Amino acid sequence: MFEKKVVYATKLTFIASCNMNLPDINKTIMPWIGKTGKMMGNYVMEKFKMHNLNLTIEQWVTLKMLYEEDGRIQNDLALITNRNKTTLTRLINNMEKHNLVARISDKKDKRINRIFITKNGIRVFKNTMPIMEKCMRELQAGLSEGEVHTLIEILRKVQNNINHNEAP
Repeated sequence: MFEKKVVYATKLTFIASCNMNLPDINKTIMPWIGKTGKMMGNYVMEKFKMHNLNLTIEQWVTLKMLYEEDGRIQNDLALITNRNKTTLTRLINNMEKHNLVARISDKKDKRINRIFITKNGIRVFKNTMPIMEKCMRELQAGLSEGEVHTLIEILRKVQNNINHNEAP
C-alpha cells in the first residue's frame, strides 16, 4: 500500500515538473484551427442528416472536385483532397456502391483510373448545394467581408507553412 502511494506521488511530481515548461497551447493557433475544423465538419454532417442525406464531408468534397472537373485521375484526386491513396480508394469504393461515381480505366494507360461523377452523383451534389450555401452563411455570420478575406489569407499562410515544413 505504501509503495503504491510513493509511485503515485512520484508520477504526480513528474507530471507537475513536465507541465511547468509547457507553453500555453491555447494561445497558439493549433487547437483553435483543429477544433474549429472538427466543429465545422460535425455541423455540416448534422445538416446533411437533417435532410436525410447519407453523405460524408469527404464524399461531398470529392463530388465537388469531380463536378468542377470530371474524369480526374484517381491519384490526382488523392493529392487534391489531401488523402493517401488507400484512404481515397476506400472512399471511391464506397461512393461507387452508392452510385455517386464511376471508376474507369484510362483508354491509353490501363494502370490509370479516372473517376467520373454519375448522374446520381450530380443530382446529390446539386441537392446539397443549398444546404452548403446555408451552412457557409451561418458559419460566417457576424464576420464582415474584410474579416472573411483576412481569415482566408491567414489560413493560406498557415497551409503554406505546413507545406513548406512537411517532413520528406
